[in-house]
Amino acid sequence: MAREGRNCLLKDQSRIYYIESIMRVMLYFGPAGYPEGSKSPIDALEIVHRLGLNALEVQFVRQARMEERKARSFGSRAEELGILLSAHAPYYINFNSVKRTTVNKSVEWVLRTARIADQMGAWVIVFHAASYSGKSPRRATNAVIRGLQRCKELMEEEGLNSKLGLETMGKKGTWGTLAEIGEVIKVVEGVVPVVDFGHIHARSNGYFGSAGDFREIIDEVEAIYDDHMHCHFSCIEYTDAGEKRHLPLAAKDPDFSFLAEVLTGIHRNATVISETPLLEKDALRMKNMVGSI
Repeated sequence: MAREGRNCLLKDQSRIYYIESIMRVMLYFGPAGYPEGSKSPIDALEIVHRLGLNALEVQFVRQARMEERKARSFGSRAEELGILLSAHAPYYINFNSVKRTTVNKSVEWVLRTARIADQMGAWVIVFHAASYSGKSPRRATNAVIRGLQRCKELMEEEGLNSKLGLETMGKKGTWGTLAEIGEVIKVVEGVVPVVDFGHIHARSNGYFGSAGDFREIIDEVEAIYDDHMHCHFSCIEYTDAGEKRHLPLAAKDPDFSFLAEVLTGIHRNATVISETPLLEKDALRMKNMVGSI
């Protein structure tokens, strides 16, 4: 084959691969918790599906408990409906606590959540890893690394495969900047970032003011992790100390329309979980805003 003709063929093949990669991208939208009016976990899935949503983050923030039979039934129905599941572990986790009992309990809370996540087929466990507890950010990061290494050892012993999702945090006294999470990802296999845009906005006193600002954060995420991106979004009220409370999408602080613009151009799978007070209603608004661009 002539060089010129071969080059044209390679260009055509490259374009085909590029187009196929875009076509394979999936965006998932859903609420953090069961929709309003849910009578049971299965009913929650049915409502999510009827609304046209395809993700659900199950909240175990007070206690990680669900009978195995129910968890497996729940997971099977989610799979039938095409709903991607994640799970949020208890709020009490703190791998940097000055109390050894709290650190040990933190490992157990992650494990309890991981067992249920495995039974229901949730791909990632989301959690808040630590407070600074009067220690330096570096020492807190090292404590998180040690805690997660222990979690991974025990999970591997039990054959539990869910990813461990470190959430970016909104209060300045809490461990969990994107840079800190990146340091952990370098060391502990199976850890992924969970990008809470509202938290980032609050912690930095109003970071997001344009689509470019959202693109910048996503670029930072891609520099440390190149697979399925799991995100939380809520508008948020904040003070000099950071996050105060979550607000509905209509508050536009930050404005989801900027993120919607960026999401239409990404070339990777991503989940956006609504953490606004309106949960599934705002999840549907987010999906529709992205779809209308």
